[in-house]
Amino acid sequence: MNNLKAPRVTLYTTSRCPNCKRLKQWLVKHKLRFQEFDIERNQRAFREFQRLGTRGVPVLLVDKQQINGFDPKRLQKLFKHHI
Repeated sequence: MNNLKAPRVTLYTTSRCPNCKRLKQWLVKHKLRFQEFDIERNQRAFREFQRLGTRGVPVLLVDKQQINGFDPKRLQKLFKHHI
């Protein structure tokens, strides 16, 4: 692992979303810290999710960069200095 400052990682999910589970597993596997918000259970998180302008989950915010869905190749590229 590089000595770069770890990015701030926020994940918006729902409990029934298979790609949300895959994305969480990917983050855990690569030992990346993240904060998860279930938009079905957390009204504040739901409002924040709505402001992002997307319609589906998972949504991952890495610092200020937004990634919609689960794309392992894109994640690998984005986190290349942290895993």
